[in-house]
Amino acid sequence: MTRVALYTGSFDPLTNGHVDVIESASHICDELVIGIGAHPSKMPLFAVEERVALTTEVCRELLAARFCKLSVQPFSGLAVEAARRVGAEILVRGLRNGSDLDYEMQMAGMNAAMAPEIRTVFFAASPAVCHITATLVRQIAGMGGNVSSFVPEAVLRALDLKRRAN
Repeated sequence: MTRVALYTGSFDPLTNGHVDVIESASHICDELVIGIGAHPSKMPLFAVEERVALTTEVCRELLAARFCKLSVQPFSGLAVEAARRVGAEILVRGLRNGSDLDYEMQMAGMNAAMAPEIRTVFFAASPAVCHITATLVRQIAGMGGNVSSFVPEAVLRALDLKRRAN
């Protein structure tokens, strides 16, 4: 039986912190589905299609090396409904700090009430990446700052293209 996990987020942009969680999750599943949140009310820096392409490019080889199948797809709505659609029995969440834990525990409790067959698994961020947030990366990059230590190379190139286009 294939063990499927779902890791959801906006990934706008994909950061080294996200990649850290993805690498950790690859140890506990046979297939990792990365759900790129598509929320019509938000104005993301990268379109959903761009985020899917960047995430696929960055994570394909990493997961292949772990013998973990990768699927990257957009989703909207509840994470538990997305998990059911893809056949996931695990929801993956990353934790940077205690504030994240408080919020994620509430979400895990609500998700468990709605979908008791789906378990939430938390991965603590590695010390080297626990300070990285996509929001701060967007802000720093938007002001011309160096974000090369916070994002994968493909994302760095995409951010640079976005900055030059504006």
